[in-house]
Amino acid sequence: MSALLQKPIDYLKGVGPNRSQLLKRELGLHSLQDILYFFPNRYIDRSKYYTPGELPQTTADVQVLGSITHVETIKQKRGSRLVATFTNGQHNMELVWFRGQQWIQKSLQLNTPYMAFGRLNWYGKKCSIPHPELELVADHEQRKGNFQAVYPATETLTKSGISQRVMRQIVENLFEEVQNKLQEVLSDEMRNTYQLMEKNEALKVIHFPQSQESLARAQYRMKFEELFFVQLQLGLKKHHRKERIKGIPFPKIGNYFNRFFHEHLPFPLTEAQKRVVREIRTDLNSEAQMNRLLQGDVGSGKTIVAVLCMLMALDNNMQATLVAPTEILAQQHYSSIKELLAPLGIEIGLLTGSVTKKEREPLFEKLTNGQLQILIGTHAVLEETVSFHRLGLAIVDEQHRFGVAQRAKLWRKNNTPPNILVMTATPIPRTLAMTAYGDLDLSVIDELPPGRKPITTTHRFDSKRLAVFQFMREEIAKGRQVYVVYPLIQESKVLDYKDLMDGYESIVREFPLPDYQVSIVHGRMNAKDKAYEMERFISKKTQIMVATTVIEVGVDVPNASIMIIESAERFGLSQLHQLRGRVGRGASKSYCILMTGSKLSQDAQTRLQTMVRTQDGFELAEVDLSIRGPGDVMGTQQSGVLPFLIANLKKDVAILKTVRHAVDALLRNDPSLSRSNNKNISLALSLTQQGKSIWKYIG
Repeated sequence: MSALLQKPIDYLKGVGPNRSQLLKRELGLHSLQDILYFFPNRYIDRSKYYTPGELPQTTADVQVLGSITHVETIKQKRGSRLVATFTNGQHNMELVWFRGQQWIQKSLQLNTPYMAFGRLNWYGKKCSIPHPELELVADHEQRKGNFQAVYPATETLTKSGISQRVMRQIVENLFEEVQNKLQEVLSDEMRNTYQLMEKNEALKVIHFPQSQESLARAQYRMKFEELFFVQLQLGLKKHHRKERIKGIPFPKIGNYFNRFFHEHLPFPLTEAQKRVVREIRTDLNSEAQMNRLLQGDVGSGKTIVAVLCMLMALDNNMQATLVAPTEILAQQHYSSIKELLAPLGIEIGLLTGSVTKKEREPLFEKLTNGQLQILIGTHAVLEETVSFHRLGLAIVDEQHRFGVAQRAKLWRKNNTPPNILVMTATPIPRTLAMTAYGDLDLSVIDELPPGRKPITTTHRFDSKRLAVFQFMREEIAKGRQVYVVYPLIQESKVLDYKDLMDGYESIVREFPLPDYQVSIVHGRMNAKDKAYEMERFISKKTQIMVATTVIEVGVDVPNASIMIIESAERFGLSQLHQLRGRVGRGASKSYCILMTGSKLSQDAQTRLQTMVRTQDGFELAEVDLSIRGPGDVMGTQQSGVLPFLIANLKKDVAILKTVRHAVDALLRNDPSLSRSNNKNISLALSLTQQGKSIWKYIG
């Protein structure tokens, strides 16, 4: 069977060499298998028929019954058009062709019943269908179905005569060759348990549905299968890792953890934090290496969870490291953790790119002999020259800034790979987390600490700028500080830099010396100057911080109460949410003001309205997913894991949960997939793991 499906499309009836080249180039269809899994993107209801006298006043696709009584070619300024009078005997309409006129005219039969299908065009009370699909009623009766597939197409294909009708005919010819020869990959047991349609039937129904109900069942089956193999790969990866890669267990909860928890915890933990600490504790107590993703909204208290985890490592005579994506954030983690753990006498070091060679030598010595218990730093921690005595736990902050290769470097810092905790303040929609990070265990802090005041978010057009400046003055007069953030879009750094500098100059004009001090931070500055400006703002020497998105991650300034985001329409929801999270960290009421021009796209309006309406990061992430799609939300690093042909992560959450359940049950009962009823699953999986797409395994 596999050999049949791998046949080039050239050999399929109705294709031939010319069409084959077009289909390969325009749609990437090379083999019979490619056409089999070239799923329609929508369906047209073909159950309703009209006559020329009862047409709806819309521009919808319709089917019209009638006969052609007259055909003529009408000259135009450029070229000509072929016009046919289409009638039911009482009322007339026109069928119009601008291309292929000679061939079409020859094929038309006068006074013979036709079914014409296409999009209505109205000119006053006159109606026409340009380039209709025409079928003799006698032929139509033989193959009519209630629903008709519409396939993705390009302008080049349409102009070259590969219409939807031709495409459907090609698919029909394919099914004549492969019908009932497709290998079922799911076991009978699984199909019965989850009431899944048989594969041959499901594929036929998807291309040629007879009812809405059978189409829904067929789509469910194929979505289930597609998601199943993605989840199975991730599930096996996780299972094998836990089986093969022995971790460093932390059986003991000792003096460091208990003293800090009972005597020095700055505030009580939320129930969500307690739950996450328990989940991590269970992992660290096992023999398997921990690989856990900790998700938590901005300000949910991930850092304190990280500190408790590091103390578990220290109680078991191991070292811990925390790696942050920027120097500023690493410095801030270092300062806050050092202050938190000061009563315990723990030795903590800081390693960033700006630490000199002279300063590094004693640091490395202490790290190597075990005297230095916790190392906090940037990517500099990953360098080969950095060697630990006994690294037991590595925490990566802001997961989206670190690739898989960087995480692998952490693994090599110890003979036995350290336990890994990756943290992100970017809430990831559940469906994405289940697919992109399905090989990691997931913990979610879905509760904010009590007492955190909600941030008032408003959208203001540029015309209201003077009022915004006045509001800034009032807040500064109360002793508060203000962020003003400009977008930095990679593709146009020059323009963005100009925007920032223009903005800085206008702020300085409105807020002049000596009454006001203004800091500026952007990507063109060196690390030392950035740190200096940030420090001025943190220590309240400046009231206003003008910056690009370098302040998106980290930087905790409790006294900052206003976040103004310029050109807010140019930011994604996740970025807007991250930036908003930079304020609202102190006791005072905080505000986020989204500044835009008056011309906004529909997507931009949706984003801004959502920001004003909610502060729930997970809700924002779901909206972001619906606007941008999975690949964009995950970023380039992760987009490659989501090549779905029929499943849709925005809509198929329920199916994904069922699939997860099915995969868990399968791996619990047959982790090696060696049982006879799972033979086809194992075979299909081995083919997908050879780098082929999800749908390259049938046969």
